[in-house]
Amino acid sequence: MIQANDLHKYFGQFHAVRGISLHVPAGQVLALLGPNGAGKTTTVRMLSAILKPSQGTARIAGHDVETEPQLVRHKVGLLTEYPGLYARMTAVDYLMFFGRLQGMNRTDCATRAAQLLKRFDLWSARDRKLDGYSKGMKQKVALIRAMIHDPAVLFLDEPTTAMDPQSARTVRDAISDLRDSRRAIVLCTHNLTEAEVLADYIAVVRGGQIVAQGTSEQLTQQLLGDPLWEVRTARVLNGEVSEISRMVEVEDYGDTWLRYRTSRAAEVNPALLRRLHHAGTPVVSLSEVPRSLESVYLRIVGESQPERMAGVSEVEEIGV
Repeated sequence: MIQANDLHKYFGQFHAVRGISLHVPAGQVLALLGPNGAGKTTTVRMLSAILKPSQGTARIAGHDVETEPQLVRHKVGLLTEYPGLYARMTAVDYLMFFGRLQGMNRTDCATRAAQLLKRFDLWSARDRKLDGYSKGMKQKVALIRAMIHDPAVLFLDEPTTAMDPQSARTVRDAISDLRDSRRAIVLCTHNLTEAEVLADYIAVVRGGQIVAQGTSEQLTQQLLGDPLWEVRTARVLNGEVSEISRMVEVEDYGDTWLRYRTSRAAEVNPALLRRLHHAGTPVVSLSEVPRSLESVYLRIVGESQPERMAGVSEVEEIGV
């Protein structure tokens, strides 16, 4: 559905995107993660046939972004991080306008707009002008605009920005439903929990390049090692620590707890419990220690912003 090969983009002397390749089949969500200025938005704009690649190729739903840009734009729904809304229009008029631009007839467009406005709890405000909407309401209208023509491909840049928790949940549920409908979705987000919940595949972008990619589990394994387990006991561990160290890689321990790593939990954990039982040490709990995507992300990109390069300030103004 989305196929990009060795995409590059130059703005003057600044090399904003450096050889990005992506493949997103129908029915999957790809999360693009990375700090501001990493090249995520520029990549999306090339894939949406808004910017022409300086080098490389991309096809969206079978259409080439350079030679068939108009067809690509009809296949794509795009939500930008800062969507410009026509503030003097009502929500209904706004959606009808964009639906008609996408070639929808008036009846189908009105039906689709009504369905989406109701789904996102905006139906009662449909005849209000957009300049009277809150930030979260405006974001929902922008998302509906991206979805109005039922596109095969969705590019969503920070879709839950400025939304309250309930509205954000509604949007996340909608994205999950859209994936089930056999669409391809690219999600650019700084919300790592959102990426972990929604994405089938994650690509981390830094300095215009993909520096890591895989499922959340694969990235966690690659960057943080084997799963970490913790056992807690009802009495002080004495010689049991040295015994357990012969079975697994002990990470840390205290008087009544011990953490260890293993990739063979189904084999190791029952054996460890048996050993503690035979030693007369009551076990209170045995559980895997949660590891977040945030830990993986920070390991990849670091906690500080990447070093600024000549020309970055100008490029950031156009949304790299």
